[in-house]
Amino acid sequence: MREVLEAVAAGDLSPAAAERRLAGYVTTDAGRFDAARERRRGVPEAILAAGKTPAEIAALAAAALEATGLALLTRVSEDDVAAVAEETDASVELTHDERARTLVARTPASDPPTLDATVGIVTGGTADAAVAGEAAAVLEVMGVSVERLEDVGVAHLGRVIDHLDQLRAADVLVVAAGREGALPTVVAGLVDTPVIGVPVSTGYGHGGDGAAALSGMLQSCTVLSVVNIDAGFVAGAQAGLVARAVDEARGDD
Repeated sequence: MREVLEAVAAGDLSPAAAERRLAGYVTTDAGRFDAARERRRGVPEAILAAGKTPAEIAALAAAALEATGLALLTRVSEDDVAAVAEETDASVELTHDERARTLVARTPASDPPTLDATVGIVTGGTADAAVAGEAAAVLEVMGVSVERLEDVGVAHLGRVIDHLDQLRAADVLVVAAGREGALPTVVAGLVDTPVIGVPVSTGYGHGGDGAAALSGMLQSCTVLSVVNIDAGFVAGAQAGLVARAVDEARGDD
């Protein structure tokens, strides 16, 4: 502890970095940022923008950048992105996916990992792209190679069959679908790869808010894992943990 305090006094260590080392998190007026989560859990903390003001989001992003060199934000609005851009230095790289509503900010000192693993992200239809994009953003900051396969819903089974080689080549699959949520079940019955199903709140009528898709995936007669409705972040993080285990296994060969 004394070494940390001396480094702060000498100006060699910022208060935020010192707090991160001692407590594992950084405290701001907008809340606390878990700076040790990536080291502890293997998944960097994401800043959920929903329910927060642009000023609060910008403050948390600034804390994340100072503590770790990386800020991953989900469910952002245009106002949120503008607030973060105004708060950050010009040297910070900002990557905004408007459709997925994600924002990734990196300082020049950020050193992203690279894993020897590939996750395939599959969507039933174009309307599922936003949730799939959120999963992709998480995987990319975790250093995982992502391959997207769009609009292969089971309304025409040939669209799935035509891409079997690509599906089977992935180390993990994240499959997002709305309506009745049948696509993950079909895919899981055709591959020997772990499949994570993501029910999406697309559709209309009975269960059209994603409830029907969730129920269908939970009742799957093929083996797959299922996350909550529209939970792209959770699916991406879970796939990333599997990918990390694959990378470690390949490194031991």
